[in-house]
Amino acid sequence: MTSPILVTGGTGTLGRLVVRRLREGGCDVRVLSRRSHEAEDGIEFVTGDLATGEGIEAAVDGAETIVHCAGGPKGDEDKAGNLVRAASRAAHLVYISVVGADRIPVVSRVDRAMFGYFESKLAAEQIVADSGLPFTTLRATQFHDLILTVAQQMARLPVIPAPAGFRVQPVDAAEVAARLVELTLGEPAGLVPDMGGPRVYGADELLRGYLRATQRRRPIVPVWLPGRAARVFRAGANLAPEQAVGHRSWEEFLADRVSRR
Repeated sequence: MTSPILVTGGTGTLGRLVVRRLREGGCDVRVLSRRSHEAEDGIEFVTGDLATGEGIEAAVDGAETIVHCAGGPKGDEDKAGNLVRAASRAAHLVYISVVGADRIPVVSRVDRAMFGYFESKLAAEQIVADSGLPFTTLRATQFHDLILTVAQQMARLPVIPAPAGFRVQPVDAAEVAARLVELTLGEPAGLVPDMGGPRVYGADELLRGYLRATQRRRPIVPVWLPGRAARVFRAGANLAPEQAVGHRSWEEFLADRVSRR
């Protein structure tokens, strides 16, 4: 009997796609989730909380390979720390991070309020790298799904503020999942090349694309964000134009999502 592959955050946007790909490849999968789920064919669910460490020992027991997809707007370093302490016998730990984690400086309260996510991701990366476990870390640009959520929220306003000078290179979560599974089934490779979407957009372009796709009209007003991190972001620290390996565009993603509504 082969050991299951543990996927943390296996019910989230990326995690569920990773689980599906692993199952399609014939792998047995164990999913760590904060909520209880009934077992499915080839998928075992374990209830636990990476933030507190509760249930983690049971989740990692017998799992030689771990794909760490669980994350959030903050606290990723605590979750990574609890995971690596419990997974001392893992043969391969795969982690998903974000492009720019090592380039966007968070040096003030203003920076942390807007870009603390990047700081947290970098701290988690360092915990994984220093764990002594064989590991692979992939940095990806922002998912289409995240951009869509932000656009939906902003479109509720009568006037949409768009961060002036901000550019984004959205990538499809399914394509990132496919790359993660490829890395998971391979040998530990450390920090691998970044993964970005096929095109770089201005923040206002993304918002206008969403408004067109949903047949809405809203004025978009540029807003200048302060701080060192925002300045570096405007300079493109969150982009990976040399690694534009994704294929599905923002327009294609929107056409699919809007047609399903």
